[in-house]
Amino acid sequence: MLRTNAKNLVMMSVQGKVCNPGARRSPGIDADGKPFHLPGTGGIVYNIKIGDPAFGWAADHIEPCVSSILDEKNRYEGPNSGYVFYACVGNEAIIKTGDAKGKKGVVTGHHGGAEHVMIDFPDSVLEKLTHDDKIMIKGHGQGLQLLDFADITVYNLDPRVLNKMSITARGNKLYVPVTTKIPAQLMGSGTGSLMMTGGDYDIMTTDRKFIAENGIDKIRFGDLVALMDHDNLYGRSFRKGAVTIGIVIHGDCRYAGHGPGVSTLMTASKPLLVPVIDKNANLGRILKIGRFRNK
Repeated sequence: MLRTNAKNLVMMSVQGKVCNPGARRSPGIDADGKPFHLPGTGGIVYNIKIGDPAFGWAADHIEPCVSSILDEKNRYEGPNSGYVFYACVGNEAIIKTGDAKGKKGVVTGHHGGAEHVMIDFPDSVLEKLTHDDKIMIKGHGQGLQLLDFADITVYNLDPRVLNKMSITARGNKLYVPVTTKIPAQLMGSGTGSLMMTGGDYDIMTTDRKFIAENGIDKIRFGDLVALMDHDNLYGRSFRKGAVTIGIVIHGDCRYAGHGPGVSTLMTASKPLLVPVIDKNANLGRILKIGRFRNK
Protein backbone atom coordinates (compact mmCIF):
# COMPACT_ATOMS: atom_id res chain seq x y z
CA MET A 1 0.00 0.00 0.00
CA LEU A 2 1.26 3.48 -0.89
CA ARG A 3 2.20 5.68 2.05
CA THR A 4 0.12 8.88 2.07
CA ASN A 5 -0.85 11.76 4.34
CA ALA A 6 -4.48 10.59 4.38
CA LYS A 7 -4.74 10.87 8.18
CA ASN A 8 -4.05 14.61 7.87
CA LEU A 9 -6.67 15.36 5.21
CA VAL A 10 -9.73 17.44 5.97
CA MET A 11 -13.16 15.84 5.45
CA MET A 12 -15.67 18.64 4.89
CA SER A 13 -19.32 18.54 3.90
CA VAL A 14 -20.58 20.34 0.81
CA GLN A 15 -24.21 20.35 -0.23
CA GLY A 16 -25.71 20.62 -3.68
CA LYS A 17 -28.84 19.53 -5.48
CA VAL A 18 -29.87 17.70 -8.60
CA CYS A 19 -29.36 20.17 -11.43
CA ASN A 20 -31.86 20.81 -14.20
CA PRO A 21 -30.88 19.75 -17.73
CA GLY A 22 -30.26 22.69 -20.02
CA ALA A 23 -31.07 23.11 -23.71
CA ARG A 24 -29.99 25.53 -26.42
CA ARG A 25 -32.56 27.66 -28.18
CA SER A 26 -30.58 27.36 -31.43
CA PRO A 27 -28.78 24.30 -32.84
CA GLY A 28 -25.16 23.52 -32.21
CA ILE A 29 -22.79 23.20 -35.17
CA ASP A 30 -20.53 20.16 -35.32
CA ALA A 31 -16.95 19.90 -36.58
CA ASP A 32 -18.22 19.23 -40.12
CA GLY A 33 -20.48 22.27 -40.14
CA LYS A 34 -23.71 20.32 -39.60
CA PRO A 35 -26.34 21.56 -37.16
CA PHE A 36 -27.59 19.34 -34.33
CA HIS A 37 -30.11 19.43 -31.50
CA LEU A 38 -29.40 16.74 -28.88
CA PRO A 39 -29.75 16.08 -25.14
CA GLY A 40 -26.82 17.42 -23.13
CA THR A 41 -25.68 18.04 -19.58
CA GLY A 42 -27.60 17.89 -16.32
CA GLY A 43 -30.55 16.08 -14.81
CA ILE A 44 -31.14 12.48 -13.81
CA VAL A 45 -30.01 10.14 -16.59
CA TYR A 46 -31.67 6.76 -16.13
CA ASN A 47 -29.97 4.66 -18.80
CA ILE A 48 -26.33 5.82 -18.82
CA LYS A 49 -24.00 4.78 -16.02
CA ILE A 50 -20.38 4.27 -15.08
CA GLY A 51 -19.14 1.38 -17.23
CA ASP A 52 -21.25 2.29 -20.27
CA PRO A 53 -19.59 3.42 -23.54
CA ALA A 54 -18.65 7.09 -23.74
CA PHE A 55 -19.42 6.99 -27.50
CA GLY A 56 -22.49 6.22 -29.55
CA TRP A 57 -25.23 8.08 -27.69
CA ALA A 58 -27.64 10.47 -29.38
CA ALA A 59 -26.35 13.16 -27.05
CA ASP A 60 -23.64 15.79 -26.59
CA HIS A 61 -21.48 16.06 -23.46
CA ILE A 62 -23.85 13.63 -21.71
CA GLU A 63 -23.13 13.06 -17.99
CA PRO A 64 -23.79 9.61 -16.48
CA CYS A 65 -26.46 9.02 -13.82
CA VAL A 66 -27.02 12.15 -11.66
CA SER A 67 -25.63 15.64 -12.25
CA SER A 68 -25.54 17.99 -9.27
CA ILE A 69 -24.71 21.63 -8.58
CA LEU A 70 -24.94 24.11 -5.73
CA ASP A 71 -26.00 27.26 -7.59
CA GLU A 72 -27.28 27.11 -11.17
CA LYS A 73 -27.47 30.89 -11.55
CA ASN A 74 -23.97 31.57 -10.19
CA ARG A 75 -22.11 28.44 -11.20
CA TYR A 76 -18.74 30.21 -11.55
CA GLU A 77 -18.86 31.96 -8.16
CA GLY A 78 -17.06 30.88 -4.98
CA PRO A 79 -19.71 28.68 -3.33
CA ASN A 80 -20.29 26.57 -6.43
CA SER A 81 -16.53 26.40 -7.10
CA GLY A 82 -16.16 25.11 -3.54
CA TYR A 83 -18.79 22.45 -4.14
CA VAL A 84 -16.86 21.22 -7.18
CA PHE A 85 -13.45 21.49 -5.47
CA TYR A 86 -14.26 19.49 -2.35
CA ALA A 87 -16.15 16.72 -4.16
CA CYS A 88 -13.49 14.11 -5.01
CA VAL A 89 -13.86 10.96 -7.08
CA GLY A 90 -15.00 8.17 -4.77
CA ASN A 91 -16.50 10.41 -2.06
CA GLU A 92 -19.73 9.38 -0.38
CA ALA A 93 -22.85 11.33 -1.33
CA ILE A 94 -26.00 11.21 0.82
CA ILE A 95 -29.48 12.38 -0.22
CA LYS A 96 -30.92 14.61 2.50
CA THR A 97 -34.48 15.26 1.33
CA GLY A 98 -37.45 13.61 -0.35
CA ASP A 99 -38.46 9.99 -0.84
CA ALA A 100 -34.83 8.92 -1.33
CA LYS A 101 -33.63 10.56 1.90
CA GLY A 102 -30.73 8.68 3.48
CA LYS A 103 -29.73 6.80 0.33
CA LYS A 104 -26.05 6.88 -0.59
CA GLY A 105 -24.13 7.30 -3.82
CA VAL A 106 -20.57 7.85 -5.06
CA VAL A 107 -18.98 10.90 -6.71
CA THR A 108 -17.66 9.97 -10.17
CA GLY A 109 -16.22 13.25 -11.45
CA HIS A 110 -16.69 16.95 -12.08
CA HIS A 111 -17.41 18.67 -15.39
CA GLY A 112 -15.81 22.01 -16.24
CA GLY A 113 -17.88 24.71 -17.93
CA ALA A 114 -21.09 23.15 -16.67
CA GLU A 115 -19.50 23.09 -13.19
CA HIS A 116 -21.39 19.93 -12.31
CA VAL A 117 -20.52 17.10 -9.94
CA MET A 118 -21.65 13.68 -11.19
CA ILE A 119 -22.85 11.05 -8.73
CA ASP A 120 -23.70 7.36 -9.20
CA PHE A 121 -26.80 6.00 -7.45
CA PRO A 122 -28.59 2.63 -7.76
CA ASP A 123 -31.63 2.43 -10.04
CA SER A 124 -33.95 2.10 -7.06
CA VAL A 125 -32.77 5.50 -5.83
CA LEU A 126 -33.13 7.18 -9.22
CA GLU A 127 -36.82 6.27 -9.27
CA LYS A 128 -37.37 8.25 -6.05
CA LEU A 129 -35.01 11.17 -6.71
CA THR A 130 -36.30 14.58 -7.86
CA HIS A 131 -34.71 17.79 -9.07
CA ASP A 132 -35.62 19.43 -5.75
CA ASP A 133 -33.61 17.00 -3.65
CA LYS A 134 -30.52 18.10 -1.77
CA ILE A 135 -27.37 15.99 -1.72
CA MET A 136 -24.56 16.24 0.84
CA ILE A 137 -21.07 15.09 -0.10
CA LYS A 138 -18.36 14.22 2.39
CA GLY A 139 -15.55 16.04 0.60
CA HIS A 140 -12.30 14.19 1.23
CA GLY A 141 -9.14 13.98 -0.85
CA GLN A 142 -7.84 17.40 -1.80
CA GLY A 143 -4.31 17.77 -0.44
CA LEU A 144 -3.58 14.05 -0.74
CA GLN A 145 0.16 13.40 -1.06
CA LEU A 146 2.27 10.35 -1.83
CA LEU A 147 4.94 10.46 0.89
CA ASP A 148 7.51 8.43 -1.07
CA PHE A 149 6.89 10.07 -4.47
CA ALA A 150 7.27 13.82 -4.09
CA ASP A 151 7.31 14.42 -7.86
CA ILE A 152 3.90 12.81 -8.39
CA THR A 153 0.87 14.96 -7.54
CA VAL A 154 -2.63 13.70 -6.73
CA TYR A 155 -5.82 15.70 -7.29
CA ASN A 156 -9.55 15.06 -6.84
CA LEU A 157 -9.19 11.52 -5.49
CA ASP A 158 -10.61 9.92 -2.36
CA PRO A 159 -7.70 8.11 -0.64
CA ARG A 160 -9.84 4.97 -0.36
CA VAL A 161 -9.98 4.77 -4.15
CA LEU A 162 -6.22 5.29 -4.48
CA ASN A 163 -5.65 2.22 -2.32
CA LYS A 164 -7.87 0.12 -4.60
CA MET A 165 -6.36 1.11 -7.95
CA SER A 166 -3.79 -1.75 -7.99
CA ILE A 167 -0.91 0.70 -8.36
CA THR A 168 2.55 -0.83 -7.94
CA ALA A 169 5.82 0.92 -7.11
CA ARG A 170 9.14 0.10 -8.71
CA GLY A 171 12.00 2.36 -7.77
CA ASN A 172 10.89 5.97 -8.17
CA LYS A 173 8.04 5.11 -10.58
CA LEU A 174 4.42 4.10 -10.15
CA TYR A 175 2.81 1.62 -12.52
CA VAL A 176 -0.85 2.52 -12.91
CA PRO A 177 -3.54 0.36 -14.59
CA VAL A 178 -5.41 2.24 -17.35
CA THR A 179 -7.69 1.12 -20.15
CA THR A 180 -6.24 3.43 -22.80
CA LYS A 181 -3.31 5.69 -23.62
CA ILE A 182 -4.38 9.02 -25.13
CA PRO A 183 -1.85 10.66 -27.52
CA ALA A 184 -0.99 14.23 -26.52
CA GLN A 185 -2.25 15.81 -29.75
CA LEU A 186 -5.80 14.72 -28.99
CA MET A 187 -6.26 16.79 -25.83
CA GLY A 188 -8.42 19.79 -26.70
CA SER A 189 -11.01 21.93 -24.94
CA GLY A 190 -9.77 22.77 -21.45
CA THR A 191 -6.07 22.61 -22.31
CA GLY A 192 -4.41 25.60 -20.69
CA SER A 193 -6.83 25.70 -17.77
CA LEU A 194 -5.21 26.30 -14.39
CA MET A 195 -8.02 24.62 -12.40
CA MET A 196 -6.82 21.03 -12.03
CA THR A 197 -8.90 20.66 -8.85
CA GLY A 198 -12.13 21.17 -10.77
CA GLY A 199 -13.51 20.45 -14.19
CA ASP A 200 -12.00 18.35 -16.94
CA TYR A 201 -10.62 18.57 -20.45
CA ASP A 202 -11.68 16.87 -23.63
CA ILE A 203 -10.25 14.22 -25.92
CA MET A 204 -10.78 15.62 -29.43
CA THR A 205 -12.68 13.15 -31.59
CA THR A 206 -13.14 14.86 -34.94
CA ASP A 207 -10.71 12.45 -36.67
CA ARG A 208 -12.75 9.28 -36.22
CA LYS A 209 -10.26 7.09 -38.08
CA PHE A 210 -7.40 8.08 -35.78
CA ILE A 211 -9.63 7.63 -32.73
CA ALA A 212 -10.53 4.08 -33.82
CA GLU A 213 -6.92 3.19 -34.65
CA ASN A 214 -5.94 4.05 -31.07
CA GLY A 215 -8.89 2.23 -29.49
CA ILE A 216 -10.22 5.44 -28.01
CA ASP A 217 -13.71 4.81 -29.39
CA LYS A 218 -13.97 1.94 -26.87
CA ILE A 219 -13.52 3.99 -23.70
CA ARG A 220 -16.26 3.98 -21.06
CA PHE A 221 -17.53 6.30 -18.39
CA GLY A 222 -15.34 5.75 -15.34
CA ASP A 223 -12.34 4.44 -17.29
CA LEU A 224 -8.92 5.36 -15.97
CA VAL A 225 -6.85 6.65 -18.89
CA ALA A 226 -3.31 7.95 -19.39
CA LEU A 227 -2.84 11.32 -21.07
CA MET A 228 0.59 10.97 -22.62
CA ASP A 229 3.00 13.94 -22.65
CA HIS A 230 0.49 16.03 -20.68
CA ASP A 231 1.41 17.82 -17.47
CA ASN A 232 -1.36 18.81 -15.04
CA LEU A 233 0.84 20.07 -12.20
CA TYR A 234 0.36 23.84 -12.57
CA GLY A 235 -1.94 23.86 -15.57
CA ARG A 236 -3.02 21.55 -18.35
CA SER A 237 -0.27 21.60 -20.94
CA PHE A 238 1.93 19.57 -23.28
CA ARG A 239 5.26 18.52 -21.80
CA LYS A 240 7.30 15.74 -23.39
CA GLY A 241 7.65 12.81 -21.00
CA ALA A 242 4.94 13.97 -18.62
CA VAL A 243 2.02 11.65 -17.86
CA THR A 244 -1.38 12.41 -16.37
CA ILE A 245 -3.80 9.76 -15.12
CA GLY A 246 -7.44 10.79 -15.44
CA ILE A 247 -10.99 9.45 -15.35
CA VAL A 248 -13.57 9.67 -18.15
CA ILE A 249 -16.46 11.75 -16.78
CA HIS A 250 -18.69 12.77 -19.71
CA GLY A 251 -19.54 11.48 -23.15
CA ASP A 252 -18.47 12.30 -26.68
CA CYS A 253 -19.23 15.72 -28.22
CA ARG A 254 -19.99 17.02 -31.69
CA TYR A 255 -18.19 20.36 -31.42
CA ALA A 256 -14.71 20.86 -32.90
CA GLY A 257 -12.05 20.54 -30.22
CA HIS A 258 -14.30 18.49 -27.95
CA GLY A 259 -14.98 14.85 -27.05
CA PRO A 260 -15.18 12.70 -23.91
CA GLY A 261 -14.08 14.64 -20.82
CA VAL A 262 -11.28 13.59 -18.48
CA SER A 263 -10.84 14.79 -14.89
CA THR A 264 -7.31 14.80 -13.44
CA LEU A 265 -6.38 12.26 -10.74
CA MET A 266 -2.56 12.01 -10.83
CA THR A 267 0.17 13.83 -12.72
CA ALA A 268 3.94 13.97 -13.04
CA SER A 269 6.05 16.37 -15.12
CA LYS A 270 8.65 13.62 -15.55
CA PRO A 271 8.07 10.05 -16.83
CA LEU A 272 7.36 8.70 -13.34
CA LEU A 273 3.82 7.43 -13.98
CA VAL A 274 3.90 4.32 -16.17
CA PRO A 275 0.54 3.33 -17.67
CA VAL A 276 -0.20 -0.40 -17.70
CA ILE A 277 -3.01 -1.43 -20.04
CA ASP A 278 -5.79 -3.19 -18.15
CA LYS A 279 -9.28 -3.24 -19.67
CA ASN A 280 -10.73 -3.60 -16.18
CA ALA A 281 -9.30 -0.27 -14.97
CA ASN A 282 -12.65 1.39 -14.37
CA LEU A 283 -14.04 3.14 -11.28
CA GLY A 284 -17.17 1.02 -11.55
CA ARG A 285 -15.22 -2.20 -11.18
CA ILE A 286 -13.07 -0.77 -8.41
CA LEU A 287 -16.03 0.37 -6.29
CA LYS A 288 -18.71 -1.98 -7.67
CA ILE A 289 -20.95 0.85 -8.85
CA GLY A 290 -22.70 1.74 -12.12
CA ARG A 291 -22.93 -1.23 -14.49
CA PHE A 292 -20.80 -3.26 -12.09
CA ARG A 293 -23.07 -2.87 -9.11
CA ASN A 294 -23.97 -6.22 -7.48
CA LYS A 295 -21.72 -8.13 -9.87
